[in-house]
Amino acid sequence: MTDISLAAPQFARLSPVRRSLAFRAGLVLVMLAAIILGAAALPQNGAAVDHLTRNLSPSAAHPFGTDHLGRDMAWRTLKALSLSVRVGLMAAVISTLAAVLLGLAAASSRRADRLVGIATELALGLPHFVLVMLVAYAMGGGMAGVIVGVGLTHWPRLARILRHEARTIAASDYVAVSRGLGRSRGWIARHHLAPHLLPQIVAGFVLIFPHAILHEAGLSFIGLGIEPHLPSIGVILSESLRAIMAGQWWVAFFPGASLMLVAVAFEVFGEALRRAADPAEGVAC
Repeated sequence: MTDISLAAPQFARLSPVRRSLAFRAGLVLVMLAAIILGAAALPQNGAAVDHLTRNLSPSAAHPFGTDHLGRDMAWRTLKALSLSVRVGLMAAVISTLAAVLLGLAAASSRRADRLVGIATELALGLPHFVLVMLVAYAMGGGMAGVIVGVGLTHWPRLARILRHEARTIAASDYVAVSRGLGRSRGWIARHHLAPHLLPQIVAGFVLIFPHAILHEAGLSFIGLGIEPHLPSIGVILSESLRAIMAGQWWVAFFPGASLMLVAVAFEVFGEALRRAADPAEGVAC
C-alpha cells in the first residue's frame, strides 16, 4: 500500500508531456499484453471446422461471427493479431539495428558518411512496397521472408535522422575535447553518441512497428507473406473477398479494424515520442 500511495503523487508531479507519454505507453503495453497473452490463453480447437455454424453473423456466442467453414472469427482475429505483433516486432528490431549501425558508421568518417547518405537516398527513392515484395519473394516468402523483407526496407528514414544527429554530435566541442584527451571511438560512441541518440532510436522503433505489421498484412494478402494455414490478418482479408460480396461483412471488418486499431495506437504513441525527443518541436505533445 505504501508503494501505491507514493506512486500517485510522483505521477502527479510529472510534467504534462511526461504524463501524456506515460499514459500512452501504458495503453500500448496493456494492448500488447492483452493481444499476446489473450491469444496464448485461447483453446487450440478454436479453428476447428464446424459446418453447423457457417457464416453466422456476430452474436453473443460468436462476437465477431463465423466464416464459411464455421470457424470463430474472434479466435482467428486474436491469433492473427498476435502473430502480426510478433512478426512486426522482429522486423522492427532488424530495421532499427540497421539504422543504428548506419547512423553510427556515418559519424566515423566523411567517406562513410557519403556512402551511408547515398545508400539511404537510393533506398528512399525506390517504390517502398515493391521493394518489400522483391525482398520477400527473394527470401521465398513465408514468415522468414516477411520478417527479412520488412526488416531490410524500413531503416532509411530512421537512418537519415540518426545520421544527421550523429554528425551533429561528432562535430560538437565536447566530442573534440574527448578526442583530444585520447578517448577511443568506442568510448565516444558509448558516452556521447548513445545517450543523445537513444530517444530517437526508441521513437523510430515504435514508429517502424505499425508500418511493419501493415506491410506484413499486405504481403500475406497477395500471397507472399505468412503461410495460408497460419492465422494472419492478410490471409483472413484475402479469404474474405467472396464473403463480402455475399454480404458477410463481419469476416473482413473485425480483423481489418483490429489491425488498424493496433497500428494507429502505435503510430500515435511513436509520434508523441518523436516530438518529445525533438527539441525543435518544443514541449507540446
